[in-house]
Amino acid sequence: MKVGILGGGQLAQMLAQAGKDLGLKFKFICPDEHACASRYAEQIRKAYDDQSAHQELIDWADVITYEFENIPTDMVRKLEQSSTLYPPSGALATAADRMSEKTMFNALGIGTADYRAINSLQDLEKAIETIGRPSILKTRSDGYDGKGQVVIRDNTNLSEAWDTLLGVPCILESMVDFDREVSIIASRKPNGDIEFFPLTENHHREGILRLSLCLDKEPLQSKAEDMVRKITEHLSYVGTIALELFQKGDALLANEIAPRVHNSGHWTQDGTNVSQFENHLRAVCDLDLVKPELLAPAAMVNLIGTLPDGEQVQKYPSSVSHVYGKSERPGRKLGHINLTAKKATTEQFEEQLVSLLELVGEDGLAKMSKD
Repeated sequence: MKVGILGGGQLAQMLAQAGKDLGLKFKFICPDEHACASRYAEQIRKAYDDQSAHQELIDWADVITYEFENIPTDMVRKLEQSSTLYPPSGALATAADRMSEKTMFNALGIGTADYRAINSLQDLEKAIETIGRPSILKTRSDGYDGKGQVVIRDNTNLSEAWDTLLGVPCILESMVDFDREVSIIASRKPNGDIEFFPLTENHHREGILRLSLCLDKEPLQSKAEDMVRKITEHLSYVGTIALELFQKGDALLANEIAPRVHNSGHWTQDGTNVSQFENHLRAVCDLDLVKPELLAPAAMVNLIGTLPDGEQVQKYPSSVSHVYGKSERPGRKLGHINLTAKKATTEQFEEQLVSLLELVGEDGLAKMSKD
C-alpha cells in the first residue's frame, strides 16, 4: 500500500521507518528543505495548502494520514472528501480547540480540571473569581510544548497575561495538584478493533517532555483504557491516539488528546513487541493490529537543544539512540534515547537511567530517579 503523510518531521520519519517491514511506500507534503522524513520517503516540497500537492497525494496514495495537528482542519476535511484519510477530520477539529476538547471529555463523563471560555479581559477577570489562583490561561488553539499559555499566580497582572497571548480566544483552567502526569496510547481500526499500550509516566520541564517511563501492571490501566475507548468511539477514530492525564490518588483527569503518534510513546519502539508507529500504520491501512506486549522495563529520554556525545551514549548497553537529523537549537527536539532492561537487571537499568539523565543535563530528574 501507498501512504501519504501531511508533514515531514520526526514523526513522519518514524512512521516511514516502521512501515518498511510492512512493505508500505510513503510520500509526504512538507515545504522544509531539511525535512526529517526525506531520507525515508518521497517528498512533495510544497506548501501544505498547495492544491497541486494535494492532488498529487490524492492520485498517488491509498490512504492519507498526518503527523501533527496544527494544520487547518478545513484543508484536511477537503482531502477527506477526495481520499481515504485517517484520523478523521472531526478528531483533528476537536483536538485543535481546547474548549471543544474539554466539552467532549465532560459530555462523555470524563473528569477534567475546572475551566471557563475566555474571549476578553472582562471574561478573564470574572472567571478568575471562580477558578481562582494559581490557574493556567491557554490559547484555545496552536499551543504546544508549553507555548501559548501563561500561569496566573497570586501576583500576576491579568491585563498583562491577556496581552501576552495577544487577546485571542483562550480557556482558563484550574491548576491540578496532581501526583503525576500519565498518558495512554491506543490504536484503533475502522471496524472498532482497538489495542492499548501500557500507561506511561511523563515528566516535563519548561513545558517540554523530558522523560517517559513505561508502567507495567499499573492499577489505573483499565480506567485509562475505558476513557480512551469512549473517546475513540465518540470520534469514530482510526489510527493511534494519545490521551494525556493527571493522576490524583486513584482518580484520573483528562488533560488533552493528540490525534497522532505521540512523544510519550516513543519508548514502544524498543520496549514492546510492536511500536505505536507500526500499529498506527496497521490501523489506517486496515491491517490486523498487534497486541502490545511489554518486553522489559523501558524509559525514553528526550534530547532537547543539543545532542550528547555519541561515544558517551554507547557506554549504555541497554540504550538505543534515535536521532532525527535536525540542527541544534534551544528547545528543539533533536532525538530521543530509549533505555530498556533487556540486557540489564532492574538495578542496572535504574542506575543507567540516572547516569543518562545526568549526561543530557537533566540533573533534577536524575536526582528524582535516584531518590
